[in-house]
This record gives sequence, C-alpha cells and structure tokens, in this order.
Amino acid sequence: MFTGIIEEAAVVKKLVKDQENLHITLECSFTRELRPDQSVSHNGVCLTVVNIEGNFYTVTAIRETLEKSNLGLLKPGDLVNLERSARSDGRLDGHIVQGHVDQTAICSDVTETGGSWYYTFTYKPLQDDYITVEKGSVCVNGVSLTVVNSKHGSFQVAIIPYTHKVTNFHQIKPGTLVNLEFDIIGKYIAKILKQMGK
Repeated sequence: MFTGIIEEAAVVKKLVKDQENLHITLECSFTRELRPDQSVSHNGVCLTVVNIEGNFYTVTAIRETLEKSNLGLLKPGDLVNLERSARSDGRLDGHIVQGHVDQTAICSDVTETGGSWYYTFTYKPLQDDYITVEKGSVCVNGVSLTVVNSKHGSFQVAIIPYTHKVTNFHQIKPGTLVNLEFDIIGKYIAKILKQMGK
C-alpha cells in the first residue's frame, strides 16, 4: 500500500524490451536502501525491484501494466515519481493508494495562477465506478491530490510549487498521458450501490 506522497522523481537510465515485458532501470538517491522483491510505486504503478547495481535498480513491467499505464512511453532521461510502500507505524499523509492504475488520462490544460498551477485531465470512464468527486482524492502519476471541478470524464487538481518541483508534474503539459488510480473507497461504494440497483 502507498499514500501518494512522492519521495523523489527518479531518472530513467535504461529500457530493455524482453518479449512482452519491459525492464526499466532507474537512478535515485535511496537505491542503496532498496532490496530485491521490494515494492516501489512508479508513476503510481506498484512494481517489484528485481536487480540493484550501485545507484541503479531495475523493475519489470508486464504487458498488462504497459497497456494500462504510461510506462510503455518512457524514454531514457524521463522522470518517474517514486514512493516506497507505506510503513504500518507511519502517518497516512495522502490517501490509501494501492499502486494499481485504473487507466490513463490526457492533460488537456495547464493554467498558472499566482504561483500555483491548475491541471485539467480528461478521461473516458472505463467503468461506472471510475469517478471523481469534488474535494475527493485521486492519484495522478502516483501523486495523491484533491479533486476540484469534478465533471463526468474530467477533473482538475491544484499543484503547489513544492509538488511541481519535486514530482514530474513540471514536465506535464497539454497532451501528456498520465496514470490514474481512483479512490478505492469510492470504487467500493459505487460497486455496492450498483449491485443494490441504486
């Protein structure tokens, strides 16, 4: 489980195709604290560390992950938002994030307003329970954010300067594909209501 609080944006160093899999090698400041089999969120996708060499570590994304996320579009030099799994004795600073991307969305607008930024994202709901609600939580590229201006198939988030700098949000522009994970509590409620015929 994750919280959507990004530790840093790591640099993609190498990409290797292996049949339908993609091996992604990254460099980050806490590589030496990682171990094989550890789960790390990459742009909101939970992946397992499979190899560590010095300051570099490698994870593997399978076909389903590549089809449902933006990881298949990565290039060397790109930044990827990282978060290690949550500690059971830690604070839940963001919201409950599983690391299971539901689908992708397109950034349709970025507006700067007095030092902060409003990002608008559009998506085609793949299921009835893939929704956002005003002031609710959503995970975009692994970042826990509060929804504003929630509409059917679109929403906005407000990004403060710290988040803009520390995550890969400063590289997101209109046309950029991002990963979405909708709030798990909302998904459960929507499914229960649907099964009850409400």
